[in-house]
Amino acid sequence: MTDYAESYARDRAEIEDLMARYLFAMDWNDFDTYADLFTEDGTLEFARGAVTGRENIRAAAKGFKEAVAGIYTDVDGNPAVLRHVLCQSVIRVEGDKAWHTGFWFETANDGPREASGRLTPTLGTFGIYEDELVRVEGEWKFAYRNIRNEFLAGRESPAENPVALMDRKADRS
Repeated sequence: MTDYAESYARDRAEIEDLMARYLFAMDWNDFDTYADLFTEDGTLEFARGAVTGRENIRAAAKGFKEAVAGIYTDVDGNPAVLRHVLCQSVIRVEGDKAWHTGFWFETANDGPREASGRLTPTLGTFGIYEDELVRVEGEWKFAYRNIRNEFLAGRESPAENPVALMDRKADRS
């Protein structure tokens, strides 16, 4: 059983808030907020590779979303509306450092049109987040985020339980 510090509930709530802000910023194309959730020298590793620094993260996120808009379209050819959901999360906090592993999935309105005219949702991709976080001036930020995606060759989750991998990484820090 994990022994939690007195401050764990607050830290976890703040980190969960960071995660939610990240998803809303991504899904609503708010690239400034998205980038500001990372440290100045933070790294984002995702389908297109790894980028470091807020300006590079901002540009990479914008470019990726523009490319995705041409790939995921609804039945009328319009860019599909994508929404990401974070499910179970394991968060480990050690002072001003934290590690997170969480399962995510993506939904979109790119399914067939119902008789009523409504576009039906589909389940798109899914994977896990592997995160390292730091507290900067009282706020949690991503120092490193690795987005694993089960649908992309080379981006799949590891065969081992990702929580065990996270704990080993934290133990080495």
